[in-house]
Amino acid sequence: MAKPDAVRITTARSSAAEDMRSRQRRYAWSMSIRLVCFIAAVFVPGPMRWVLVVAAVFLPLFAVVVANANDQRDDGFTLPPGAGAHELTSGSDDE
Repeated sequence: MAKPDAVRITTARSSAAEDMRSRQRRYAWSMSIRLVCFIAAVFVPGPMRWVLVVAAVFLPLFAVVVANANDQRDDGFTLPPGAGAHELTSGSDDE
């Protein structure tokens, strides 16, 4: 039988190494899209060329923000009121 104030690990954060791999992967995808925008801007005529250039210029800003986004996992679990508010005492009644 589980203790009523047991902590669930389903919402635990991923390891630092996994977090770094995930950020690097997202950033690499964003920079790949940027490269495609630059290459396409050379071959696409008209106003679409400038849209691709603007996308390629501003994509690094968005890529950094997206790559550094925190893990937002939430399974909806909440502790009952007062479950995490235990106060530590020294064991003596002098204080």
